[in-house]
Amino acid sequence: MNIVILAAGMGKRMQSALPKVLHLLAGKPLLSHVIDTARQLSPEKLCVIYGHGGEQVPQLLQAKDLVFAKQEPQLGTGHAVAQAVPHLDDNTPTLILYGDVPLTTAASLQRLLDIAGTDKLGILTVNMDDPTGYGRIVRDKGAIASIVEQKDANEAQRAIREVNTGIIVAPTKLMKKWLANLSNNNAQGEYYLTDIVASAVADGVAVVSAQPDHVWETSGVNSKVQLAELERMHQHNIANALLEQGVTLADPARIDIRGTLKCGRDVSIDVGCVFEGDVVLADGVQVDAYCVINNSTIGADAHIRPYSHFENAVVGAECIIGPYARLRPGTVLAEDVHIGNFVEVKNSEIAAHSKANHLTYIGDSTVGSRVNIGAGTITCNYDGVNKSRTIIEDDVFVGSATQLIAPIRVGKGATLGAGTTLTKDAPADKLTVARAKQITVENWQRPVKKPK
Repeated sequence: MNIVILAAGMGKRMQSALPKVLHLLAGKPLLSHVIDTARQLSPEKLCVIYGHGGEQVPQLLQAKDLVFAKQEPQLGTGHAVAQAVPHLDDNTPTLILYGDVPLTTAASLQRLLDIAGTDKLGILTVNMDDPTGYGRIVRDKGAIASIVEQKDANEAQRAIREVNTGIIVAPTKLMKKWLANLSNNNAQGEYYLTDIVASAVADGVAVVSAQPDHVWETSGVNSKVQLAELERMHQHNIANALLEQGVTLADPARIDIRGTLKCGRDVSIDVGCVFEGDVVLADGVQVDAYCVINNSTIGADAHIRPYSHFENAVVGAECIIGPYARLRPGTVLAEDVHIGNFVEVKNSEIAAHSKANHLTYIGDSTVGSRVNIGAGTITCNYDGVNKSRTIIEDDVFVGSATQLIAPIRVGKGATLGAGTTLTKDAPADKLTVARAKQITVENWQRPVKKPK
C-alpha cells in the first residue's frame, strides 16, 4: 500500500516555535511514533507531508524509506493529501495517517485495511460520549453517506456520537480523482479530505468502517495539556504491560520509559525511575528509586541503589551500584563489582569482585579483579589536550585520596599508600608511597585578624 502521513500543521496552541509533530512523547517525536507504526504495515511508499517549521521535519527524520512533500500554504487536509499525489502508486490503496496522532496501533490499522480491501473507501471511526469538535459520521440505512464537520453540522447531525478519526484508506486512482474535484465552499474555506466520502458514494464505491481497540488510539495532540495527557496514557499502557510480564513496579504511575525496556523474571523497579533508549534488565535486577538508565544493560541480580545515573554502560551480574553513582559511556563492569556513592566511571573496564565504594573518579582505565579503590581516588586521565589510560592489575589495594597520573600502570598485588600521587608505574606486590614529608613547625602562630 501507499501511506501518507499529514504533518504540516502549525500547532498554534502548543505555544512553541517547534513544529507540533516534533514535540516529544516518551522521548520520541510524535511523528516518529506514527512512522514506526506505519513501517509495521510494510508500505511500498511512505510519504510525509510537511509545512510549518520549514525543513526541520525532513532534516530530523530523513530516512531511505521516506519521501517528503511540502504543503505551502496549508489549505486543509484534502489539499495536504493532494501534495502526495505524484508519489502514490495507483495500483495499491492509500492509507492516510496523522503526525500528531501517535498512539494508533498497527493492529487497528490492519483491521481497517482488511475491511476496505482494494476497492472500498475505509474510515476508522469511534463512538464518543462527547463528540464536540469532531466530524460526524452520517449514515443512510446503516451505510456511511457522508462526514459533516462540526462547524457545518445541523442540530440533528451534532447529536451523532459516531465520529471520524481522520484515518482513511482509499483506492488510490479514485482518490486522486476525488481530490481533484474538492471544493473549499465551507465554513473554514478549506479543502476537506472528508468530502471524498460524498464523491465515493456518488461513484457507487462502498464506504465501510472499522473501529480501533481503544478510543485513545485516535487521540491527537493540539496543546501541551493534551500532550501531557497522552504521555501519561502511553506510560500507563507500558507499565501495565510490564506488570503483566511479572515486573514489580512500586507505583505504575511513577515510571517513565522513553525507549524500550526489556525485563527478565523477578525484576523490581521503585518509583521515579526513567529508562531511555534501549535498556535491558536481566533476571532479579532491583532498581531503587529515582534512577536514570540510558542505553544500558544490567546483569542478573544486580542492585541499583537510589539516584544512580547510567549512560551507555554494561553492568555485570550481582553488581551493587550507588546510591548516587554515575556510569558514563564506555563503562563495562564484570560480575560482583561494587560502585558506591558519588563514584563516577567513564570509558573503563572493571573486572570481577573489584570495589570503588566512595567519592572516586575512574576514567579511561582498565581495572583488574579484586581491586579495592579507596575513597577520594582520582585517575588523572586528561592533560588538557589528550586522554591517557590507567591500568590497575589484579589484587591491587589503592589507599584513600590517591591520584594516578596517566599513563600509568599499577602491578599485580601492589599497594598504594593513602595520599599517594603516582607519577611512575608501581611495581607488583610492593607498597608504593609518594607524598610530601610531614613536618611540624615549632613556635608557629596562627594569623590574627587585623583591627580595622
